[in-house]
Amino acid sequence: MELLMNYKNFHVIDHPLVKHKITYIRDKYTCKKNFKELVDEVGIFLAYEVTRDFPLIDVEVETPLTKTKAQILAGKKPVLVPILRAGVGMLDGFLKIMPSARIGHIGISRNEETLEPEAYYCKLPVDASQRTIILIDPMLATGGSAAAAAARIKEEGVKRIKFMCLIAAPEGIKKFCEAHPDIEVYAGCLDEKLNEKGYILPGLGDAGDRLCGTKPTPYMQPLGVNFLGY
Repeated sequence: MELLMNYKNFHVIDHPLVKHKITYIRDKYTCKKNFKELVDEVGIFLAYEVTRDFPLIDVEVETPLTKTKAQILAGKKPVLVPILRAGVGMLDGFLKIMPSARIGHIGISRNEETLEPEAYYCKLPVDASQRTIILIDPMLATGGSAAAAAARIKEEGVKRIKFMCLIAAPEGIKKFCEAHPDIEVYAGCLDEKLNEKGYILPGLGDAGDRLCGTKPTPYMQPLGVNFLGY
């Protein structure tokens, strides 16, 4: 795909199980419980790819039979930084495979005067500049919030940042990758486009509402329709 060739720091996780699970995530009849479980599971796949290049060091371990040399992750634990609020819903999947990862938070809102996104809250570990930051948001739509979040984190002296999302739109990829060519971006799926209101098509609706259940009515599963499993 031409877009992937233009932005070498953008990666789609091309795996049958990811495609399968994202199909159910998209379905408007998938209930809140199943939606969250599916997001967690796709988050595990994304975490696997995001950490692929993490450095290792050699150690000696004693098995029940003998001593042997093996490898463990080197350096400080990464910091997971969800963009409030929807990004928090993607933490659990990552924490299932790296439970010792540190957690920060960042909130982004639109400045009423400039109309540009800016951080209203940013809480990171005190030694964040010495760690790899993994910025998390389910949707990369216009790219404005994610780009602003990355810029704010860089102000803390952080040099190593990665970004992961469930689905991305071409417009968001262009915005983010051009603003931050030094940040690797990992997405579960590349969607078609944004609509006139800035929503990703085909998308999955509002990820925050579906994860938090704040607007459950449009997504209520009708009687007689069974969840097909995953």
